[in-house]
Amino acid sequence: MPHPAASPTAVLEEAREIGFDLAGIAPFGPPPDAAHFERWIEENHHGSMGYLARGKAATLDPRSQWPRGKSLLVVGLGHSRPAIELKGGGRVARYAAGRDYHNVVGKLLTKLRKRLVQLELCAPASLFVDATPLLERSHAEAAGIGFASKAANLLHPQFGPWFFLGEIILETDFAPTAAQVPHGSCGTCTACIDACPTDAITAPGRVDARRCISYSTIEHRGLVAHELREQTGPWVFGCDICSEVCPWGSKAPDLSERFGTRREWQEEDAADGEVLARMLLTGHEPEDQHAVRFQGSPLRRPGREGIARNAAVALGHSPTDRGLDALLLAVGQDPSPIVRAAAAWALTRAHRDDAGVETSLDRARSADASDETRRDVQVSMDRSGR
Repeated sequence: MPHPAASPTAVLEEAREIGFDLAGIAPFGPPPDAAHFERWIEENHHGSMGYLARGKAATLDPRSQWPRGKSLLVVGLGHSRPAIELKGGGRVARYAAGRDYHNVVGKLLTKLRKRLVQLELCAPASLFVDATPLLERSHAEAAGIGFASKAANLLHPQFGPWFFLGEIILETDFAPTAAQVPHGSCGTCTACIDACPTDAITAPGRVDARRCISYSTIEHRGLVAHELREQTGPWVFGCDICSEVCPWGSKAPDLSERFGTRREWQEEDAADGEVLARMLLTGHEPEDQHAVRFQGSPLRRPGREGIARNAAVALGHSPTDRGLDALLLAVGQDPSPIVRAAAAWALTRAHRDDAGVETSLDRARSADASDETRRDVQVSMDRSGR
């Protein structure tokens, strides 16, 4: 039995005392958007994120994986901050500018769980931060801490779309909390749909991950389609466009200090393209060196190859002398055929008229050991008119 002092009010107060901005309780069962999620998977809009399909049963009804769960505590932590623009080109999603949110939110949740375990409300293995089959935004809306947007994220009047979610499964059947914010709506606004450069938002509330820049730069492994490379623009990791144009987020507070800012994003004295060039020229470092370099950062997720590929594409949109040197080196020497192909594409797009580029591309195309890379380089050259 729960501790006599345990109550929904006490749980929410504990969450706010720990440091969370938002907290609410939802029923523990099928999320309101379960049918929407199932159709999304059936239509293959999750792309290569196979783990979403494998976890479908638990997502559709989390009780199948956690049968002792009775209620779901959902918490939110704001992370709004100014845009991150790298010197000489390149952008990183704002949430990735500082410490990994999995760690920050996870530490707060661990403290909260300890208190809730003492109140006999949950089990030790009951907290989650974006790494388990829960349709968390749908549960969060049911808990009353936000409302769904046309870009398929969650909105709050104070924080807009700029907040992280976390969950703790409770073993007590609490009534869901009433909506804690005035029920909002996107109304007739279509700013996010209109601004998406890849048309990834196919309908209000429906996003095709295969066209999403965040998916392409973080989750996708391998070559990115030529069409999407043209549309990706300067994004090296993630994309904030749909959030940046959302009117609900325009007055969100600057919470940069909560997560800090990595040194790389503050190098005002770096030469144009220097940061992107360094991200590209890591080809002869072992993969674990990438993990060390981005310890405690979301940028570990794509791996060395993914970050270097993204940096090459970004350099194709932001030509600099330093970038040209890095791309020429990468196209011939990077150990990854994916990175070599991306570097070749960037050279054809941003440096097609520079001396020696055509010779370097011809050499790289004919000498590359990868059939896929040779074909991709040829497509890049054909599309550039070479």
